[in-house]
Amino acid sequence: MTTGVRIERDSLGALAVPASALWGVHTERAILNFPISGIPLGKHRHLVRALAYVKKAAALTNTELGLIPDDVGQAVASACDIVAAGDVDDAFRVDVIQGGAGTSSNMNANEVIANLALQTMGNPLGSYDVVDPIAHVNKCQSTNDVYPTAVRLALVFALDELLDRLGRLSNAFAERGKAFDSIPKIGRTQLQDAVPMTLGQEFKAFSVTINEDQRLLRGAAVLLTECSLGATAIGTGITADSGYIERIVDNLSAVSGVSLSKPEDLIEATWDTGAFMTFSGALKRTAIKLSKICNDLRLLSSGPQTGLAEIKLPARQAGSSIMPGKVNPVIPEVVNQIAFFVAGADTTVTMAAENGQLQLNAFEPAIAHALLESMSWLSNGCDVLTELCVNGIEANEELLRTRARSSTAQATALLPILGYNLAAEVAHRALGSGQSVVEIALGDGWLSQEQVDSLSQTP
Repeated sequence: MTTGVRIERDSLGALAVPASALWGVHTERAILNFPISGIPLGKHRHLVRALAYVKKAAALTNTELGLIPDDVGQAVASACDIVAAGDVDDAFRVDVIQGGAGTSSNMNANEVIANLALQTMGNPLGSYDVVDPIAHVNKCQSTNDVYPTAVRLALVFALDELLDRLGRLSNAFAERGKAFDSIPKIGRTQLQDAVPMTLGQEFKAFSVTINEDQRLLRGAAVLLTECSLGATAIGTGITADSGYIERIVDNLSAVSGVSLSKPEDLIEATWDTGAFMTFSGALKRTAIKLSKICNDLRLLSSGPQTGLAEIKLPARQAGSSIMPGKVNPVIPEVVNQIAFFVAGADTTVTMAAENGQLQLNAFEPAIAHALLESMSWLSNGCDVLTELCVNGIEANEELLRTRARSSTAQATALLPILGYNLAAEVAHRALGSGQSVVEIALGDGWLSQEQVDSLSQTP
């Protein structure tokens, strides 16, 4: 033992590990090998929690079958509870981007859990003759079934959070829609005046489309609940006890609270990343639709004197270092940028999935990081959009009513009465004269006062 460090050994030789570190030699090598993103595994809380559940389910199963000693199994399970609670996230030090198909993440979990178990049993860190990271914590497992399973579980956990934030955002748009329900405006197609509607209808549509994406995300997440545990290296179950293979999925369902299913074929399940692509596509769809909504909010609030200026977004910060009084739509803008990132992450997932070879995809760390980061950013983006923007949106009601009364778009409402050609003539005359469509049609006798009153009942 050297001061401040302990010496651990693996098949490559000896390496110094910080004396108080919960991780071991395999993790230390990965820290040295992959100084890539600067983002440690511990930053992905849902993934660390999922790894803990996988390891706990394995420990309980192995203990039930007598494959590891009872005291070791109990200590490992208790250690997994500590990891799942988030108490030692800083011990998960390997970079989220790593070679080896997730082996470094799996070994980081194995070593941290083994050393926590050793502590609970009153043994020094690194005394792996008592609790071994591989022989005990990783018993009947391979990175190739542990890591994909943990990633799938982590995405399910993260989705619960994202759906909650999307629900709040949808509710906020619905509330604004109700508040704006009686405010008339002119709807636009191709940025040109089209037909009358209400501002409330516009905001209600934002709420409805978010609800649609929530349903789509839930559907895509069902594919993530297929669990390949027991497959070990390539799906043949080599090194795993037959009883373990039979029980592990049910035990993980009980530990995690997620209802998991066994795949039709473990070999196919070991290399197939189709569920990740489907889920990533659903995330991208959600992000792009949120970005479109934010584009609309920016456009509708543009001005405030020379733009559309139909709504007022809450002022959040000074908008310029040179233009006094300028206030920018910073909250929608940040959500736009989140969407750009998510779209890029979807490309990353696609390329990583396509480049899997033969019986394994080596690039699941990139898939995991791309998806978990996307979901984290989307969740945060929904929060700020709800709390710092949508809840405080106001309508420029007087301007909207004035425009609605004077717009030639009212001519569309006259089609059933006047027909297309006459309605078009009225619209052109209105544009040239400054009179409203209704005023011209009424003055020329093409429209009765009763019909005008009927039209005024609709937006």
